[in-house]
Amino acid sequence: MQKAIEVQNLQKCFGEFAAVRNVQFEVQRGEILSLLGPNGAGKSTTISMLSCLLAPSGGDACVMGHSVIREPQAVKAEIGVVPQDIALYQDVSARENLTFWGKMYGVRGNALSNRVDEVLEIIGLKDRQNDRVDKFSGGMKRRVNIGAALMHKPAVIIMDEPTVGIDPQSRRHILDNIKELNAQGMTVLYTTHYMEEAQELSDHIAIMDQGQIIACGTHAELVRMVGELDRINMTLNGDSEKVIPDWQATAGVHRVSSEDGHLTVLAEHSNMILPHLFESANRASVRITSVDIQEPNLEAVFLHLTGKALRD
Repeated sequence: MQKAIEVQNLQKCFGEFAAVRNVQFEVQRGEILSLLGPNGAGKSTTISMLSCLLAPSGGDACVMGHSVIREPQAVKAEIGVVPQDIALYQDVSARENLTFWGKMYGVRGNALSNRVDEVLEIIGLKDRQNDRVDKFSGGMKRRVNIGAALMHKPAVIIMDEPTVGIDPQSRRHILDNIKELNAQGMTVLYTTHYMEEAQELSDHIAIMDQGQIIACGTHAELVRMVGELDRINMTLNGDSEKVIPDWQATAGVHRVSSEDGHLTVLAEHSNMILPHLFESANRASVRITSVDIQEPNLEAVFLHLTGKALRD
């Protein structure tokens, strides 16, 4: 299988701050790869370099065989980019926006009109095509934003957290669109901090934190990294710092993390571990007020690798 994207030791520094550090990954043609990580992990900076919007400080990347450093125009011809921010003209219609972006990509005449019709069908807004964009919901605007990136039939579409802050129906529509585009042969690079999106969409998932790729593989391969470890989420009524050292020393516990009053324990055989955790909390005069146990998943992988929970 041929590579659609190949990233080699990609780096980006802003002054002394390294936003992206020696990132390496590949996306095969026709695949979906998700960059999964919290806000500030370096996902948007990485795809800005792949989109030729930022020049790398080091390393290189090739998109459909073209270097982002040496052949930026050839790269731009191969990609459609869906940014986090809405890149639309609010005071004109959805159809006029798509027509404008089609012209920007060099589509003309009947081909342009026909492509606008096709894209309106894809994004499910043909019945609202003549309405001004400023009358649309946030989810509908994001669908038009995606449509703009599809106007020139790119080989690769790069999407930067396209479902942030939208209603569930629009989110579902966007995810279904992505799967349909991929089924038609389009390669997708997708950034998200929603684990369920990465799990549903992706052939491969690259977990990113603090500017680095810390793991990459299929969902099953990543989950195998934590073996049979369960993730136990708890809230406590009392000072959680009193129990963390004792919990961490409990046989079968691999990691304990605390964030915003929540404790997360990564452990073997949660049903055997829980009684010890309750006993320890009682000795410290701390009350456990809620417990949620999850089988191995992407968040457990992230916790295992970074020591912190990945929260929406």
